[in-house]
Amino acid sequence: MYAYFKGKLSHVGEDSIILDVHDIGYRILLSPASIAFLPQIGEEVRIYTYTSVREDAIWLYGFLNFEDLEIFKKCITVSGIGPKGGMSVLSVMDADALRFAIISGDAKAIAKAPGIGLKTAQRLILELKDKISVEETLVNREVNGVRMSAHASDDTSKEAVEALVALGYSSSEALGAVKKVENAAEMDIEAVLKAALKNMF
Repeated sequence: MYAYFKGKLSHVGEDSIILDVHDIGYRILLSPASIAFLPQIGEEVRIYTYTSVREDAIWLYGFLNFEDLEIFKKCITVSGIGPKGGMSVLSVMDADALRFAIISGDAKAIAKAPGIGLKTAQRLILELKDKISVEETLVNREVNGVRMSAHASDDTSKEAVEALVALGYSSSEALGAVKKVENAAEMDIEAVLKAALKNMF
């Protein structure tokens, strides 16, 4: 129904915001990961939305970028995962980590989401694995003027993730550790690995 809303941030709650769009306040549900990247109250922000229509209510689910909205829409096509389930998954891992977990078959990481059991996580992986590409995961993005730093975006970071997985770490742990390495694109593989290993502890 609505592709996105652009307006002033009026209120920020634990799982939702109120966005003032031409003097109309829209309550939009967001994951904690998205809320962490919001600008200050009173500043302008664009929120991409998915509209869930039920017999008793209409809910707006919000995302800071189009890519996150797209992975959410893919999640809710899976049997047993509705909009709340999709947001639950994105509350424990960001979209890039979710994509990588799907690609690598890391059901345990996905199952950490409240209300998502191991069987549901395995079903999500089975149904979405062919719809996700590594290229979608290994990208840098800017959200509302804020660089979401250390998203693996080059061959060195990709190799570092693969090396950590070979050492026995889960794919999600490896991706998370490499993502925390600042200026990874300017470092060699050995330096990235050393820095990433420090992030494991």
